[in-house]
Amino acid sequence: MKWLRAVLPVTVLVASGVVAAPVATALPGPGWQKYVVAPSSRDVRPVRVLSTSGDVTNPAGLLGRGVATLKRQAPPPKPAWPGGTTAAASSFHAPNNGGNGQPRTYEPGNAVDGNTDTFWNDDTIGAYPDVLTITAAAPVALPGVTVLSSVDGVPQDFTVEVLDGGAWRVAATVTGNTAVQRTVAFDRAVTTTQVRITVTKDQATPSGEFSRVTEVWPGLVADPPTPVAVLDFGKVVAGYPKISFAGASANHPGIRVSTSETQQYLGERSDFSRSDFSGGPGSDQIAVPATPTVWRDTKGCQSGTQVCADGLRGFRYLRISLDALASDAPLAQPSGEVRINGVSLDFTPFLGTPDTYRGWFESSDADLNRYWYNASYTNELGMDTFRESDVDPRGAFSPSLDGKLVLHDGAKRDRDPYVGDVAVSGLTQYLTHQDGTAAKNVLADLADHQRADGWIPPASINNYTLPLFDYPLWWVTSSWDYVLYSGDTAYAASYYSHLVKTLDAWYPSVTDSRGLLAKGLNGTSGYGDYAFLPRTGEVTYYNALYVRALQGAAGLARATGHAADADRWLSRASGVAAAVNQYLWDPAAGAYLDSGTGAVRHGQDGNSQAILAGIASPAQSSSALARLAAGALPYGNPFMDNDTLVSDGTKRVYAFTSFPELQARFRTGQATSAIDQIKRMYGWMDTHDPGLTAWEGIGEGGSHYEQGYTSAAHGWSTGVVPALTNELLGVSPTSPGFATWQVSPHPGQVTWARGAVPTPKGALSASWSQVGSVFSLTVTAPRGTSGSLVVPAGRLVLVDGHAVRSGSVSVGGGTHTVLVVR
Repeated sequence: MKWLRAVLPVTVLVASGVVAAPVATALPGPGWQKYVVAPSSRDVRPVRVLSTSGDVTNPAGLLGRGVATLKRQAPPPKPAWPGGTTAAASSFHAPNNGGNGQPRTYEPGNAVDGNTDTFWNDDTIGAYPDVLTITAAAPVALPGVTVLSSVDGVPQDFTVEVLDGGAWRVAATVTGNTAVQRTVAFDRAVTTTQVRITVTKDQATPSGEFSRVTEVWPGLVADPPTPVAVLDFGKVVAGYPKISFAGASANHPGIRVSTSETQQYLGERSDFSRSDFSGGPGSDQIAVPATPTVWRDTKGCQSGTQVCADGLRGFRYLRISLDALASDAPLAQPSGEVRINGVSLDFTPFLGTPDTYRGWFESSDADLNRYWYNASYTNELGMDTFRESDVDPRGAFSPSLDGKLVLHDGAKRDRDPYVGDVAVSGLTQYLTHQDGTAAKNVLADLADHQRADGWIPPASINNYTLPLFDYPLWWVTSSWDYVLYSGDTAYAASYYSHLVKTLDAWYPSVTDSRGLLAKGLNGTSGYGDYAFLPRTGEVTYYNALYVRALQGAAGLARATGHAADADRWLSRASGVAAAVNQYLWDPAAGAYLDSGTGAVRHGQDGNSQAILAGIASPAQSSSALARLAAGALPYGNPFMDNDTLVSDGTKRVYAFTSFPELQARFRTGQATSAIDQIKRMYGWMDTHDPGLTAWEGIGEGGSHYEQGYTSAAHGWSTGVVPALTNELLGVSPTSPGFATWQVSPHPGQVTWARGAVPTPKGALSASWSQVGSVFSLTVTAPRGTSGSLVVPAGRLVLVDGHAVRSGSVSVGGGTHTVLVVR
């Protein structure tokens, strides 16, 4: 690519009609490479030992500096209730085949049977109280009890009552518990025949919010402390963890490995495991042999259903403990000695090192630069080969994608290519590294699974059946984006019939008499959308996105020789736009309604898309954007202006729905507010654990909006890349393959910016600066292309040394300069 040195004009003299050449200085050479985030190789090592507990010597050995040793004595035998002890509960789950296909029961007696492979499971998900009452066959002297819970159902808040002197008395209260094994000392010792545990809050897990109690032991059980070491990889990474064992005691001591993107959700179980969906332990198990070996996290079990691992992980923090599941006995033991001389990761995603960047961005604002490359790295983490062992376990594997490069939505989950995510991550891909193969593989595969009625599935999950209302529209817009950036009109021609079927069959089937899409028609009441929001009727977001899809479809039609279809779809887009303005504009609020039915509210998604679709007038755009900014939070702009749709609508921030708002602000002359929004949202994610990567969603107070389940590295949140390249720098295609293009900078308060955008014919580079009243721009475009330079107004405007009026100036390939004196 060609490196540009931006000219900084300092003086321009105009006298007697003669234009003097400006005095100029040069910007320093490009230094964008220092912002690149990806590791330098696929062998990734942790950067530090974050913490240790229990008997861990020389923890530096985990980093490859010598040998770390973990030791644990065998736990003593557990106390037992008198024979004939029984238990009753407020409810318990019906028997089933569990997560491994083996019959299981969940009755309360499992909590006192002395078998740690069984447990009581209540049957009122997320509803309280859950009560377990133990009746001993003979009086028992109790200083307290020990509660052993399931790793995916820890009671957090509960009381323990004892029958004392013929009356129930609260002997202990526990709040905020996170320990799987919790000793509960009573306020005073008691001899009793009955103990009652009342749970009022449980850990929320992907397996549901249930009380799951494996054993209640009569007494205070003090097991030897578990040796634990927590490693920090410095940022979210993805791939297969590896542990180099230097040896171990002969009893096959167990190692449990759990991972998390944040410290907050790191514990005995990972913040997310694919086996969570089948009731798994949420960790990877190892039975360490006595001789040296290297363990690689591979999906599968050592023997039958024992000593199992989940395979690929996305995480920042990795926890190693010398422990074993009771169900893994005798293959793995929770005691012994383990020696480790290194921990690493086989990094499987796209490795975005400086030499792989085909497009780049840099500006005078270091924060913006950092967010651009952070988002690029976030996208790289999801750009990976589609493998059966690594994808979402909920019916997402597809032979038609197996072995292909795709854009997964997240590093740790869902690890499935969703077209709504590709709508953003595809743009990020085109502007950074790759020619679009990963996006094309997803788009083509989803079209290949189009339903007979024209509906296109959102992803391969549930065998391509997940019913989402808006995602076929994202397939249309994403297909147009792919063709714009790649020039692959052969793809457009190959899937043109799918485009017609979607727009001329399925969406007309959900169009009402007013010409608007209405969720609920044609059996779509149960359909979801990008956030599974319970919206019904005429929704502004669906209809504004429909207009954009029709506009994109018109571009695809013209690119493939179907001019009549293009005209017809643009005519329909105009009709839908008029209906949106007639029926969904709320003049009292100065914004578009979220929906024409139900409570009055106004959404970020619908208002932003209406502006981008050209539905909103300049006055409506200004008013709507002001409405969206009114609820501004320290971590971004919320996606709803009240809480009538979801309880946290005014507190939840999605970078996915914020991206079109950023585009709308730049394009309507509000670059300064766009940059402020970027800094609040991406700045928050950059400076809060895990740092760097872009989160799936931000919740109340700046939290991970779905706790540990939240993906902290999600491709649909990388819109800062196209926002800064297409809008602030100003470079974008206007016809397939950048045959024609536009450079229209929106500088705001940024002093200078420069960058390159990859095109099929080579890089298109732009560099601009503004100093005082002088703005200068240099563009170098590939030969054989043409474009327009959108020139700002000024007292003097020069393009290639010739005075012109402000506005749009057409130019061909090569290098062009613009000078504006305001």
